[in-house]
Amino acid sequence: MTEIEPLLRELAPQVLATLVRRYGGFDTCEDAVQEALIAAVTNWPRDGLPDNPRGWLVTVASRRRTELWRNETARRRREETVAALTPPDPEPVTGVDDTLALFFLCCHPSLTQASQIALTLRAVGGLTTAEIARAFLVPEATIGQRISRAKKTIKDADLAQPPTAVDAVLQVLYLIFNEGYTATSGDALNRVELTTEAIRLTRQLHGQLPDDGEVAGLLALMLLTDARRPARTTPDGALVPLAEQDRTRWDAARIAEGDALITSTLEKAPIGPYQLQAAIAAVHDSAEKAAETDWQEILGLYELLTTVSPSPMVTLNRVVAHAMVHGPAAGLAELEVAVGDPALADHHRVTAVRAHLLDLAGDHEAAAEQYHKAAAATESGPERRYLQERGDRIVTSG
Repeated sequence: MTEIEPLLRELAPQVLATLVRRYGGFDTCEDAVQEALIAAVTNWPRDGLPDNPRGWLVTVASRRRTELWRNETARRRREETVAALTPPDPEPVTGVDDTLALFFLCCHPSLTQASQIALTLRAVGGLTTAEIARAFLVPEATIGQRISRAKKTIKDADLAQPPTAVDAVLQVLYLIFNEGYTATSGDALNRVELTTEAIRLTRQLHGQLPDDGEVAGLLALMLLTDARRPARTTPDGALVPLAEQDRTRWDAARIAEGDALITSTLEKAPIGPYQLQAAIAAVHDSAEKAAETDWQEILGLYELLTTVSPSPMVTLNRVVAHAMVHGPAAGLAELEVAVGDPALADHHRVTAVRAHLLDLAGDHEAAAEQYHKAAAATESGPERRYLQERGDRIVTSG
């Protein structure tokens, strides 16, 4: 089972996409694919791997789908009989187009963002409803309802004509990665199962769209960011900020891969926001010590990112880079302008940045107050603990 599991994980979305495109009916096709996967787990270790594993799964799933439909109504029974007699289409070896279409289907614009994420992890990623629920710290029934509603919404969607664009798929993958890298709530900072799955799915998408600069940029961004994960927490789970991390613990292989990918992409593809964020991550990762970080280059990249793809968090990160180049007082002045954006006005990360800059400026009493205020506003256990301890340390040392 261990040897064939990666292959089945790779083939499952391709087979599901083929069945949905050919027959329609997401729920029934998904059930049929699950039964085909079970059959593969049972038969392949005993009989050996078939010459065309994907074709084998499609054939078994198609037969099972017909059996499932035959158990429904008499009206549908006639339709399934016709479908069962229809010769199957020749199966492509790679399944690239079908898998890409499944990505698009799961990110259909008629779905809510939460439903897009849940359905992508379920249908393309192969995670169970329980696994998704655990990753997002919500009841299993909640995820089940989201997936069920999503399937009903896209029930009549045409897989042959993808209804959405690549940028919507990238947004969903980016959200999955971010929730895994810095969980928005709970006691754990990282949810490794989500970052791992986001990277795996983005690699898969990059394999299908190798010339898309933003797909490559997102993959590079994930690799360069996730490379720091081993140093982001202490053994007891406490958060370690970037400037204080032991950089010898960073994943050098991931940094090398991400750096090579973004370097080659920037040379040939139109610049986009994911590429710029990856370039910023690469600058951070190239510094052997925090004091050697090229903040001037980072500030320039954030200025460009603000023009290409402005957002509240980009604005906040640009403020930090501005402060590192021009000093904390200049950063605080920029921050007061930035909080004019309602999306930033009451955000705990704005308060945390203000605390950091006040501390650098020497106003320790005000910094401690802002650290404590930020700690009270976040739902992340590790962030709360870190911010509270920073504030307490200032009070004690003062």
